[in-house]
Amino acid sequence: MSLTDRDQGTAGAAATPPPGSGRRGPTVADVVRAVTAGPLPVRVTGYDGSAIGPTDSGITLSIRTERGLSYLLTAPGDLGMARAYVSGDLALEGVHPGDPYEALRVFKDELRLRPPALAEGLALVRELGWERLLPPPPPPQEAVPRWKRVMSGLRHSRLRDSSAISHHYDVSNAFYEKVLGPSMTYTCAVYRSPDDTLEQAQASKYDLVAGKLALRPGMRLLDVGCGWGGMVRHAAREYGVKALGVTLSRAQAQWAQAAIEREGLTGLAEVRHLDYRDAPPEQFDAVSSIGLTEHIGVRNYPVYFGALADRLRPEGRLLNHCITRADNRAPHRSGAFIDRYVFPDGELAGPGRLISEIHDVGLEVHHEENLRQHYALTLAAWCRNLVEHWDFCVGEVGTGTARVWGLYMAGSRLAFERNGIQLHQVVATRNGPDGVNGYPLRPDWLA
Repeated sequence: MSLTDRDQGTAGAAATPPPGSGRRGPTVADVVRAVTAGPLPVRVTGYDGSAIGPTDSGITLSIRTERGLSYLLTAPGDLGMARAYVSGDLALEGVHPGDPYEALRVFKDELRLRPPALAEGLALVRELGWERLLPPPPPPQEAVPRWKRVMSGLRHSRLRDSSAISHHYDVSNAFYEKVLGPSMTYTCAVYRSPDDTLEQAQASKYDLVAGKLALRPGMRLLDVGCGWGGMVRHAAREYGVKALGVTLSRAQAQWAQAAIEREGLTGLAEVRHLDYRDAPPEQFDAVSSIGLTEHIGVRNYPVYFGALADRLRPEGRLLNHCITRADNRAPHRSGAFIDRYVFPDGELAGPGRLISEIHDVGLEVHHEENLRQHYALTLAAWCRNLVEHWDFCVGEVGTGTARVWGLYMAGSRLAFERNGIQLHQVVATRNGPDGVNGYPLRPDWLA
């Protein structure tokens, strides 16, 4: 029996051949039915006029082109979906592209995928045409696969790290200004209440970091992976600290230095375009790393934390703030979508691995805090900003890249909400002779 002849029940699939195909073959609705189980939670429509799923779901997944179907068939899972969506060959109706959170939630909770039986799968491909198994070229927003990146150096070499950082951060400062808001802070905020504005929550985060580091006027702070200089500027402006930030993104460094001059912080704050390994080999009173650890590679943790420890004076404090796996046994490497479209070569470890590595370079760990729920709120705020400024953002970076950001931020929000990933801050000291660490009996930032 042909797949197009089988009973579609009450799902509402229309068995219409592709326009101009000259032959009767499986419809898009047939393909969807073959790879899913149970009732569909959304409406799915095809370029061939076929449709399947409830008409009143509120969300429609529209496969607009034959190329879109090929993307889905040749890269099953999030990579194929991302390729089709970013290229415009797949559309989500009922949600804004700047915040497709509700569609992603429904897919995660209610969509049941199944691999078709071997005979069924072979029949499907034969009737569709074997050319469907030839992957179309990916969208230009996609980074090359890991095995090809060796052309720009070994994983987490200086050159390859610089290329990976540029892929994500050197998009457009004007785009980031709209998405991140006035603070230009691309890390988890800290909410005292869900009703806090994004700017209030980012200021609270910087105050929390400053408190954990016990910053005081006249102290010297090194902030590695400083982004657009948010922590550097906050520490200098609010605490009178002489702060140096380093970033591998040239665009970030240029924006940050201009902001420092605008805010009259020259002489107190400075941002340099540098690899963290090339930060001045001086001893600082405090070191902060807010959102860099995700980029450096788990096998490089000893070198990374060793470099930060070397730049701390005795009794100085380190604060490391980064995304982690919820499970210490989980794979370190990111999924295909994140690796190809968002953070090439990014790696995450569990909090236990993170704390162990800090401990093993000779630092004493005093405090750890999980801010997972705060990151979900932060991502929701960034999505709202992207929706509000969608037309500007599309004009700045193009529709495909804007779609990548909406998809990535909404998906990350869901992952933080469901405890798929976490955000941990760890405070440690470099001890002086005889174990003297300068750390109070109780956390002084809570006083």
